[in-house]
Amino acid sequence: MDTEERLRLITRGTVEIVTPQELKELIETKSPSGYLGFEPSGIFHVGWLVWALKFKDLVDAGVQMYLLAATWHAWINDKLGGDLELIRFAATHVEEVLNALGLEGRFNLVFAEDLVSRIEYWEKLLKTAKSVSLARVRRALTIMGRRLDEGEADFSKLIYPLMQVTDMFALDVDIALGGMDQRRAHMLQRDVAEKLGWKKVIAIHTPLIPSLQGIGRMDLKSGEADELLAQAKMSKSKPETAIFIIDSDDEIRKKIRKAYCPARIVEGNPITEIAKNIIFRSEEREFTINRPSKFGGPITVYTYEELEKLYVEGKLHPLDLKNAVAEYLIKIISPLRERLLASKKSREFIKIIMARVGRQ
Repeated sequence: MDTEERLRLITRGTVEIVTPQELKELIETKSPSGYLGFEPSGIFHVGWLVWALKFKDLVDAGVQMYLLAATWHAWINDKLGGDLELIRFAATHVEEVLNALGLEGRFNLVFAEDLVSRIEYWEKLLKTAKSVSLARVRRALTIMGRRLDEGEADFSKLIYPLMQVTDMFALDVDIALGGMDQRRAHMLQRDVAEKLGWKKVIAIHTPLIPSLQGIGRMDLKSGEADELLAQAKMSKSKPETAIFIIDSDDEIRKKIRKAYCPARIVEGNPITEIAKNIIFRSEEREFTINRPSKFGGPITVYTYEELEKLYVEGKLHPLDLKNAVAEYLIKIISPLRERLLASKKSREFIKIIMARVGRQ
């Protein structure tokens, strides 16, 4: 695979690369490494497919990828009742999903325990802490889906952003992958790296799938939108806002039918975002919307841009779009679900996790 093809794979469907020139130089000069950190805090949902598919793109492009199971981070963030055993299982659940996507044996799974057990980790964390202000750390709390003032009630929350920055230094990676909600952590790492003369990551940011209940109009790149964004994305802790990998075909259809999907509007629309970022992903696809003949009959498009144009012009009814998106999503999810539910142990732990999330 040549450099241009590798860059195309790495950058397709992304919102932002910091910076494109640095990425190009990296790909041209070495075999890079990258990481994505995630909180093991529940059942894998469709919103996470965006970063999972991008993770696969990077692996396919020859990037040595580390998947960091941020177990301590989830514990700090009060996920799954602070039950570390359950948090660790939730991490292996995510690993299973990536394996089902064709990544088995092709990436490195690292647990937070592997990093925090080293004295060098805490040395790097303290050096990081000494190079940033309290105000800067507080602003980064939105990376964990928290309001800026939540560090006042629980000091451990302020350690979280410092740990995330330290994770990148400890893994010694070239690339940091994450959703736009992780931008502040990546930018903080770059600032700290510049001050301390350490390696500065290249940040690759993927879009976020909005809650099925919708988020209305907002600029997802705006710093002022960070807190709203953290609370308005599809979330495991709010089952009514998300489609889970384990949902049945009928559950997927039902959730999609009830989802926010205003006519002619694509901004903040979870249905058009699923089509754009999970079904098409900046590639051509044969996407057919089956409609009764009295409403124009079946119509086929091959790019998301074609689909969006039809929708914005009012030539495609929200219900017809929902029905088509649901069927294409089922094609993606059903093989993953079948693999996950094939294991009795996996089924039992999933049941426990869903029950715990429901009580939070």
